[in-house]
Amino acid sequence: MTSIDVHALTKEYGGRRAVDQLTFTVRPGRVTGFLGPNGAGKSTTMRLVLGLDRPTSGSATIGGRPYATLREPLRHVGALLDAEAAHGSRTGRDHLRALAVSNRIPQRRADEVLEETGLALVARRRVKTYSLGMRRRLGMAAALLGDPEVVMLDEPSNGLDPEGIVWIRGLLRRLAGEGRTILVSSHLMNETASFADHLVVLGRGRLLADTPMREFIDARVRPRVRIRTTDATGLRTVLGRHGYDAVEHEEGHWSVDHARVDDIGRLASGAGVPILELAAEEGTLEQAYLELTGSEAEYTAQRQEA
Repeated sequence: MTSIDVHALTKEYGGRRAVDQLTFTVRPGRVTGFLGPNGAGKSTTMRLVLGLDRPTSGSATIGGRPYATLREPLRHVGALLDAEAAHGSRTGRDHLRALAVSNRIPQRRADEVLEETGLALVARRRVKTYSLGMRRRLGMAAALLGDPEVVMLDEPSNGLDPEGIVWIRGLLRRLAGEGRTILVSSHLMNETASFADHLVVLGRGRLLADTPMREFIDARVRPRVRIRTTDATGLRTVLGRHGYDAVEHEEGHWSVDHARVDDIGRLASGAGVPILELAAEEGTLEQAYLELTGSEAEYTAQRQEA
């Protein structure tokens, strides 16, 4: 199967390194989320992989070959980097048919992807009349046109309504399930958490993390147990006796850091402390991401004091 391989990739603009000795591999059969603050080098890296920019040093290949050497590249790689790429005076159908001709793709494929992306009813309208969400869908249709093994998307959910976001989530999971190689750049942490299996995280052009998503979260966000009881004194006493510190919250529940549900439940039960609620509070991708990248953002707003 086809993978994306980035090795010691570096890109400089006027003495500034946008990408700095970057090395990672995007493997088939999973959705890889591509994350990082503004200015981290994500878009530059994707452009380098697609041959739209030339690296200062290092390499980026698809299936072992530079993108520029691929014949009929839409048959191998589908990409959405700019939803405004389609000519506004063409219809959506004509835009896709022109791309199909240039890559020797059957014309019927244009109608198939228009149907798949929900644009069949507006296929004969000019692109300049499309909303941002419709243009995003048209970009997705272009990316899928050649039935490629590799799909690269930059902010695919931008401009989509809730139905469209659910649709793209399911599409990404299906493509990965078919064994394709999927790389998705996004700023939406909750959305990325819903579809990504693996994460590649950049900061100031450097690689910060290359790991399965659950491992990424668990390594940075401490486990916590949420508990409610009618006997707060008994709870604090038994937990303190075993080295746990319970913190009370205004909402009426308690939280215990660095703890497992089984252990806390067993201690409370053994001490006769009544339990109204007992649950594990898993860390989120957003928490873990901010923990890692907080010092890597090029642009940050000052926190307002309460």
